[in-house]
Amino acid sequence: MKRPGTRFRAAAVCAAVVSLALPLAGCSSLETTAPSAARAHAAGAAARLGTVDCRQTKCIALTFDAGPSENSARLLDILKEKKVPATFFLLGKRHIEKYPELVKRMADEDHEVASHTWDHKILTRLKPAEIRAELERPNKDIERLTGRQPTLMRPPQGRTNATVHKICRELGISEVLWSVTAKDYTTDDPKLIQKRVLAQSSRDGIILLHDIYPGTVPAVPGIIDALKERGYVFVTVPQLLAPGKAEPGAVYRP
Repeated sequence: MKRPGTRFRAAAVCAAVVSLALPLAGCSSLETTAPSAARAHAAGAAARLGTVDCRQTKCIALTFDAGPSENSARLLDILKEKKVPATFFLLGKRHIEKYPELVKRMADEDHEVASHTWDHKILTRLKPAEIRAELERPNKDIERLTGRQPTLMRPPQGRTNATVHKICRELGISEVLWSVTAKDYTTDDPKLIQKRVLAQSSRDGIILLHDIYPGTVPAVPGIIDALKERGYVFVTVPQLLAPGKAEPGAVYRP
């Protein structure tokens, strides 16, 4: 059997330095909104906070890219056992279309289901019509399976620009980047993945993991337990922003 994520692992390793540098190392032209700013802008606004108010609580968001995969069912079992919600940025081709029952389960178990595009193409290299197609196609499938149209998207490799923002605004989509990466595409060692996550985690953090890789899901229980011991409460990305609400065309990053 072909190992899950092999194609994405090779691409990710080759592009790791460039792709992480763009969204996380200070691209001055990229305007982003922090979760705390989103909450502050909505101060006094009436909104559903659910059971967690991240204005008062030390929150952190666990997110998974590029699934569903053959590992996702086990991941969902772990999240259910630990009572932890997550945000899933799903790929369409070879993923949503291959594991529709897992997409339904994610929604049924109160996780946030969002898009990672249809085929993981780098959006900044595409023409506007191609960008639109990469965003619309997975959203239509997710809505068909869950009854809810996604409002969040994570651009592959975090690469985005004004054209992507404009199209996202037209489609009612917000972009979500991250503050914590385990670079789990470079290792199958769950202990190393856990160590990397814990070293970077802070309040309002957004953790990026990939459940397509074999070392990632085994690392999740330890990550959850360790962060809970530090006083963190796990939330979805929308809960992290509440009472603020993700604005279409905006980019969110801690």
